[in-house]
Amino acid sequence: MRRLLAITIIVCSLLFGWFWMMYNYAMNESSISNEMGSVVVNIEKGQNLNQIISTLDKKGVVDGPWFKWHVRFEGAANRIQAGEYEFSPGLTPVQILNFLVKGKVNQYAISIIEGQTFKEVLRDIREHPAIKKTLPEQASISQYLTLLNIPEKHLEGMLLPETYFFIKNTSDVDILRRAYRSMQVFVNSAWPKRDVRTVIPSVYDALILASIVEKETGAAHERKQIAGVFIRRLEIGMKLQTDPTVIYGMGDGYDGDIRYRDLRKDTPYNTYTRYGLPPTPIAMPGKAAIDAVLHPEDTKNLYFVSNGDGTHIFSETLKQHNAAVNKYQRKQ
Repeated sequence: MRRLLAITIIVCSLLFGWFWMMYNYAMNESSISNEMGSVVVNIEKGQNLNQIISTLDKKGVVDGPWFKWHVRFEGAANRIQAGEYEFSPGLTPVQILNFLVKGKVNQYAISIIEGQTFKEVLRDIREHPAIKKTLPEQASISQYLTLLNIPEKHLEGMLLPETYFFIKNTSDVDILRRAYRSMQVFVNSAWPKRDVRTVIPSVYDALILASIVEKETGAAHERKQIAGVFIRRLEIGMKLQTDPTVIYGMGDGYDGDIRYRDLRKDTPYNTYTRYGLPPTPIAMPGKAAIDAVLHPEDTKNLYFVSNGDGTHIFSETLKQHNAAVNKYQRKQ
């Protein structure tokens, strides 16, 4: 009897030792070879443990039965998070479970670029393969505002240019609402620290002018100068006379060229025919353009003209401005 018990103990010990050796080998040896490359696995919401392990097994990233033992042993059966994961060669099942429990899902990115219009932002979002599309392709601004639950009258200029990171199947609504909240946080925190100008009485007015500054120059060192010129024009009751507002008011009628008749055709955005700021921003202003409007350069200049290299020549008088136009634009 004692002999049988001893044999049983030895056999059980050997079996346990074999099991433990195989378990440790299976958990610490990667199933993903360099030849396979990175493997993308999508864990759906609501999948049970058997379904999750079957998905991982079919993709070749774990040995299903051994991995199930490991998940149970770690008490992680109910802690695996849904999402899209990318597992690179060399990752062990232990590391893979760590990814799944911590939710280290794939991160995607989309950038809203300074100077983009809402229409252009919406196009980029619609073309991004990882974003879930829920918004209609054609809708009015008021319809988009309702669908986004954004309490504004217009969406132009209300989304902060940034790079936004997200997981696969994040909706277009979520992305746009994040960009709107980011703009609100930034501009409302910057507004109390502004250099007070009576011609810019509200945050919205600041965004309107910042969008014009954004479209007028790509040269960082000029933004405060150009903001100062526009603010001085507003202060003395002079028309802004800026081409980007005219172009925005032309909508789809703009073909790449702006003509004299376009400058004479009145629209709510034609700052050659109307005084003051246009009714809405004309693009998405970046942080630097907003800062330029809130802290403009004090200047006597009233005019500027492109010198052909992306920067501008500034002038105090119309005579100086016309001379600069002749030199740099008309090549006289």
